[in-house]
Amino acid sequence: MQGSANLNLMIKAARMAGRSLVKDFREVENLQVSMKGAGDFVSRADLAADAIIKEELLGGRPNYGWLAEESGSEVGKDPTRRWIVDPLDGTTNFLHGLPHWAVSIALEFKGEIVSAVIYDAAKDELFFAEKGQGAWLNDTRLRVSGRKRVIEALFATGLPFGGRSDLPESLQDIARVLPACSGVRRMGAAALDLAYVAAGRFDGFWERGLHSWDIAAGLLIVKEAGGLVEALSPGNDPLADGALIAANAKIFEKFAGILRT
Repeated sequence: MQGSANLNLMIKAARMAGRSLVKDFREVENLQVSMKGAGDFVSRADLAADAIIKEELLGGRPNYGWLAEESGSEVGKDPTRRWIVDPLDGTTNFLHGLPHWAVSIALEFKGEIVSAVIYDAAKDELFFAEKGQGAWLNDTRLRVSGRKRVIEALFATGLPFGGRSDLPESLQDIARVLPACSGVRRMGAAALDLAYVAAGRFDGFWERGLHSWDIAAGLLIVKEAGGLVEALSPGNDPLADGALIAANAKIFEKFAGILRT
């Protein structure tokens, strides 16, 4: 796929941050780690990746706005465009030496995600998409799975940690979904969960309590791979709501019906 100048800039930034993260991942035992909240850590590697991405993206597009997990929000001179960035999705995995984490970058234009990159640097898997141009993994076009029966489907989710108040709801979700499907996985990186739905590795994904930087890139990649994405509460904007459902079109309604019971 021949991407736009913005997409190429995003890919370059993601790869640069990924290289920096891989170096620190190899020395994970020596990382300087501070507590940011119960079960939610921030590392030197995370902050360094954020700085790399910000310098690259705002250096190339200084008028765009900015929203990132680590460095907050900035309004750009161009109010219609904004970068949405998670420099290290799956921080807890990273800090425990688990090679399942990613860099996530999205470009929002007039409230809609138009370009997206999720880079799994540990495995050198680059998922990306642009509105109307399809979704890709490295050089391969992505399509969601073709499974039609929920009982044969493999789903992914996230679980709250550190005493978050949505634990009872999440446990109820699992109690509804598990008996109806072939399995549920909790991998610990929402961006990669969505990328895996786009790649057909998972048939669907749901989670509560997410932030826009967790899911912005993944939403577009799933859609461009032929999948459906909605807020858990019908009619809400999934990016703003933070509780979402994603799946292939053949099982989406049945899957959503189970969760919305």
